[in-house]
This record gives sequence, C-alpha cells and structure tokens, in this order.
Amino acid sequence: MNAAVGWALAVAAVAAGFMAYGWPGVLLALSVVVFWLLLQFSRALRLMRKAAQRPMGSVASALMLQTRLQRGMLLADVMKLTGSFGSRDTSAAGSDQAPDQETYTWADAGGDALQVTLMAGKVTAWELHRAAAAEPGA
Repeated sequence: MNAAVGWALAVAAVAAGFMAYGWPGVLLALSVVVFWLLLQFSRALRLMRKAAQRPMGSVASALMLQTRLQRGMLLADVMKLTGSFGSRDTSAAGSDQAPDQETYTWADAGGDALQVTLMAGKVTAWELHRAAAAEPGA
C-alpha cells in the first residue's frame, strides 16, 4: 500500500470517529491506527529476525528466485522469497548509477548468482549469472 493512502485512511478514520462518536470515537480511531502501526512493525521485525538466521546473500536456488521476481516488488518482498539478506554489491555502484539505486546479490550452492537492482526500494531489474558448467568427462 502506498504510504500516502495509508495516512489518508488514518485521517479519514479519525474524522469518521469524531463525526460518529465525538472524542471517544477519535480515541478509538487513534487506538486502531496505533495497533495497525504496531502490527506492521512486528511484521518487519519478524522478517528481519528470520533473515538474520540464514547466511547473508544465500538462496536455495537463484534460478527459481529469478522466476518469482517481478518489477515493482519491495526489498521486503524479495527478502521473504529468499529468506536472507542480500549481499550489497558495491562494485555495481558507479558513476552511471543513480544515487537511490542499489544492487544486491543472492547466490546458491551451485554457484549461480542473481543480481537484483532496486530503485527507491523497488525492484527494477535483475540478472542471473550462471556458474560455469563442469566439463564433461572431468
């Protein structure tokens, strides 16, 4: 949800509470808004705690992750898919990169790596780097 829409709904709830029940309605609406914010905070903490338990930048299968990515996904949504924090790619940060653009990499045990580019916290592009195939007969 867009943050502006969320705050507009919160203001509308407070206004509706005042119109319907006066000051007790305002207190009820504010209680609901605070409860919603606490739920969102708890959700973010649970995601961070889960991701901290796995090695940084690891994923079960980079190829499967690539198939589940969509443009516009938030970093938190990508972290739900991977179950870990991505390792920030500092080599991708160059003069051609926008200041609010970030690149993270997730790799699997087979050596495949997925490089995800985010602009303002949303997925804009990704690139799969396949590991070199073992030579036959080796």
